Order: sequence, then C-alpha cells, then structure tokens
Amino acid sequence: MIHTFQDKKTGLLLPDSAHPRTSGYSEAGASRTRRALRGFTPRSTTPREDIDQNNYTLRQRGRMLYMSSPVATSAINTNRTKVVGVGLTLKSSIDHETLGLTAEAAKAWQKRTEREFALWAGDKAACDATGMNDFVSLQQLALISWLMSGDVFALFQRREGTRLRPYSLRVHLIEADRVRTPMILGGGLASMTEGKAENGNRIFDGVEVDAGGMVTAYYVHNTYPWQTTTEKETHQRIEAYGERTGLPNILHIMNAERCDQYRGITYLAQVIEPLLQLNRYERSALTAAMIQCFFTAWITTEAGASELPFDEVGAGDIAGVPLENPSGISQSPNELEMGEGTINILQPGEKVTFGNPTMPVTGFDGFVKTFCELIGAGLGIPYDVLIKEYNSSYSSARAALLDAWEDFRMRRAWFVSDFCQPVYEMWLSEAVALGRVKAPGFFSDPLIRAAWCGARWIGPVQGSLDPLKEAKAAVLLIQNGLKTHGQVAREMGGGDWDENVEILKDENRRLEAAGGTSRQEIDLSKEEEDA
Repeated sequence: MIHTFQDKKTGLLLPDSAHPRTSGYSEAGASRTRRALRGFTPRSTTPREDIDQNNYTLRQRGRMLYMSSPVATSAINTNRTKVVGVGLTLKSSIDHETLGLTAEAAKAWQKRTEREFALWAGDKAACDATGMNDFVSLQQLALISWLMSGDVFALFQRREGTRLRPYSLRVHLIEADRVRTPMILGGGLASMTEGKAENGNRIFDGVEVDAGGMVTAYYVHNTYPWQTTTEKETHQRIEAYGERTGLPNILHIMNAERCDQYRGITYLAQVIEPLLQLNRYERSALTAAMIQCFFTAWITTEAGASELPFDEVGAGDIAGVPLENPSGISQSPNELEMGEGTINILQPGEKVTFGNPTMPVTGFDGFVKTFCELIGAGLGIPYDVLIKEYNSSYSSARAALLDAWEDFRMRRAWFVSDFCQPVYEMWLSEAVALGRVKAPGFFSDPLIRAAWCGARWIGPVQGSLDPLKEAKAAVLLIQNGLKTHGQVAREMGGGDWDENVEILKDENRRLEAAGGTSRQEIDLSKEEEDA
C-alpha cells in the first residue's frame, strides 16, 4: 500500500516519499529554516583561500595589537616567559644501549658535548648570522615572532671558522613577511599568494610544494611588502633540504590548524576583533576619566566678536621660533587663566559657568574582566594568568596555573621540535665532521645518528603557590612508585636528579670535612599551620 499526502499548495496527492523530511543536524546546527540560522551561511574553502589570502592582513593586525594592546602584549609575553624564559637548555640524552656504550661512558660523552655546544650557543658572533643574539636570545625572538606573525623561518648560513670560533654554522631568523610568492603581473589577487615555479611546482604564499604536497623550497625576499627603499626587490629560492646531505637548509616554525596548510596564522587571529574593541573601550574610559579630572569653566560675555580672546593657549613655539613670551602665560587682557587660589576680576557683562562632567562609563571593571576571560579562553590562558591577578582562592589560582601550563608545555614541545632540536642536530653534524665531537657511525647509519642526537631541552618549570604542600605530594608520589626522583626533579626545579646526587655527594663531603652537618632532616609529616 502506497501512503500519500495532500500538498497544501497544489492540492495534489503525492507519495509519502516526496514529503520533506528533516533529521540529524538538519534540525540543529545545519538547519536552513530556523530563524536564528537563516543569515548564517558561511562558505569555507581551501586553506589557500581561507588563510593565505587573508594572512597579510591578519599578520599586520596581530603585530599592531601586540604593540598597542596590553592584553595582547601580556598573552604573547607570558608565552615567551613560560615556554622559553631564560632559555631552553640542552641536556644530551643519547641512546647508549643502541650505541653499545656503558652508562658511565654515555654520561661522560654527554657532558663533553654539552660543553662544546655551549661554546657555540653562548657566543653571539658564533651562532647568530647578524651577530646580535646568542642561542637563548634567538629562542626568545623566534617564539615571539612565531606567535605574533604566525610563523618564522630560521635560515642556516655558513661562515669560515676561526681559532676562537671553529664552527661555520650561523642561524639567521627571517620574519614571516619576507617569505612570499614572487609577484606575477596581471595575475589578479590570487597571484599575490599563489603561483607556479619554473619546475612546475605550485607556490603557496612563498612555500613551494611538489605534486604530492611535499614542501620542496621557500622563496625569501630581500625586502618587506610595501617597504620604502631604493633597493631593488629580489628573491632567492631556498631548497628545503640539501641535495647531498638531506639536512634542512631552512626551518619553518609554525603551528598548523588545517590539513594542507603551509603558512601559520598569528596567535591572536581568533581574538583580533574583541582585543581591538576592548582596547578602544579602555582608551575611551581613560579619556573620559581624564576629562573628569579637569575643572572646566566657560566665560559668557556680552562683548562683541572682535573683542574675544584669540590665542587661548597664550604662548608657545611657532615653527621653531620662540615667541617674546616664553613662559606660556597669556598677556592678553581678554584672556582668563585659572591657577591655585587665583581670584580674577571679570569685565562688566561677564559671568562664569562651571561644567560638571560625570564619568560616562559604568561597570568598567566587570565588563573588562568578562572580556579578558573570553579572550583568555580563546588563547588558552586563564584570566588569572593573562592579567597576572591571583586574588582568588589557592585552589582556583592553582587550577588556573595548571590549566595554562598544559598549553605552555604543548607549545614548548612544538617549538623544540621545530627549532631547538633541528639546530642542535645541524651543529652536532658539523662538530662530528670537524672531529671536535667523537661519534662513530654518525654519518653511516641513520639509526646510529638518531641515537647520538638524542636530547632533552630543559626550560622554566611550572612554579609553585605553596612549595611545602607540593614537596609533601612529591615525596608521597616517589614513596608509592607513582613518580621517579628524576621526574620530580625535572618538574619542580628543571634540573637533573643524577647531577643533583653528584653535587650533593660533594657538598656533604665538604660539610663533613668542615665539621658541619652533612644533612638536615625535615619532618614533612608535621601538620603545617594554616596561613
């Protein structure tokens, strides 16, 4: 039996299969009939159209907000402080089992290599192509540029070594604006970001990819877009990897949010509009507060227009030529000025009318706090950490720090993978080639090379609100086998437990030799007093 229904418009009997049906998201977020969603018809396309063609604008706005908005500045600088801080320190951690070394021999090799790396990393002229930064400063600069502009590039360059600086490796940081697609005249808007290389590969905003989508080269320009200069604009094609060695020629530090995305987006992209509006609101409130601070008065007079004061400021400097009255006090008999305890005699027909400006902004604190909470949520930084305001309870403040630390730790892992570790591996390759570091099999087997290149990067730790409570918790975790001494040492102080043991052994020996106490026992089981 065929079920039918009568169409209201035509009056015809139609089969039930023709009855419009809705199910799933068609009655929810994908509905085209709900009033609230009728005008909400976005059209997302490829990363090239959604990202690349808008990236120049996003980059400039993100950079300007960093320079003008306190909240944006705090967001980026807080990441710099927590992710890199005073620098991510190399801690060599080779796979001694794969290399056939004893644990003692591995430790000795690691210490020698760390000292050799410090020789290069601590010298501005040895590691930075511009001679302006040591490796720690390069880390800080690269992280800020990455977050502010969306990505940053590290170009490896070579300079002849000297007796004091034996290594030829130099790192040249390149800002995002200088990597772009060479201009194609007459190609329209798309030609600003998309183009074709001479070998047939496609170029997406300065990144050349082959038919399979693999990055093969980058196009680095000698100038910035719209830069005012007499220098002729040129570009250089930098292959992503060396043809003979397979090592990277250039590093690309970025975080992708979509598949087939080849350029990064500023960290502030999703909160540009609320940041801008909040900045304008704060400035307006400040201006209103400043106006309220002034004691404003108007002089009403019956005098003619020709008798009114002309120069209200009184005096000054015109075109760099000082006036006869450099004090700035008006000499005009028709101009009245106010001062502390001043009594002025008004002319006949004049009277004073005082203004009473009121503060036009109400609920400023609550409004700004709500906006900052939303902005912080979008950036992955809780309000307490973003604004540096820890007025809530201990539990709330600790929860905020823990939540923020998850983002910082993830961002540090990305940064180490994109920048610190590749730079170290490039340096180590040269150190082994020069014979300053002995690493048998380094160039013959990739597995052996990976074993020699093993490393950890130690940076700022999470921080503590109540060190005694957290020390007690750490002791309990160790005693019950939930964490090791090494894990706790890294998390709480960023140090190495093995090194701590060796140092403590020496310190205790020296204390005993001096007749002191080698160790002080602290009773952690005693109940601490409430603050």
